[in-house]
Amino acid sequence: MLPEDLMLLFINEQNGKLHTDSSSVENALAGAVLIELVNSGRVAFDPNGKKLQVVDPTPLKDPLLQESVARFDKPMKPQRAVERLRKKVRDNVAAQLEGRGVVRVESRKVLGIFPAKSYVITDETAAGGVRKAVGEVALGYRGADARTGALITLLYAVKSVHKVVAGDKRDMNKRAKDIAAGNWAGDAVRRAVEAIQAGVVAATAAAAAASQGG
Repeated sequence: MLPEDLMLLFINEQNGKLHTDSSSVENALAGAVLIELVNSGRVAFDPNGKKLQVVDPTPLKDPLLQESVARFDKPMKPQRAVERLRKKVRDNVAAQLEGRGVVRVESRKVLGIFPAKSYVITDETAAGGVRKAVGEVALGYRGADARTGALITLLYAVKSVHKVVAGDKRDMNKRAKDIAAGNWAGDAVRRAVEAIQAGVVAATAAAAAASQGG
């Protein structure tokens, strides 16, 4: 799924830490979950096209998605949906990867005091496949499909394309901007992804402002 692929991209395979700050990671992962819910047909825009709501209550087999769709207790704007879905999303996605034997989660301490986690990639084939696919698109070797287009759009929303793919930052950001506005998805999904991208950007900016204010 998109959230799992995105989490693998965020993991620094050299040291098990994340390539960017936790707030950006969680907002992007929440956006990926939201895209999956839209693709599943469980969540869609209301008739006014401004708020997302549950349109099909049929249970989902994936526990992460099922738990996430349950958080839609009422229609909400994309930013609010991202903020609602990001709670524990990193731990939940990491747990699914660990359950599949792709990642091992380890406890550590920052400065010997603050608890944190490291993510050791144990299935390099799976992780390498995601990095290769996204890297080829980010570097312009091939065009985006629905999967890589969504991943790069979410990475671009939290300014992290150059952090997970080695290459010229300016060139990759320009290409990612074009991909984010591209036609790799159908109209309905494209509109939803654009709104989710905007929601991720807004949620990330709000979290940064709150952090600076504190």
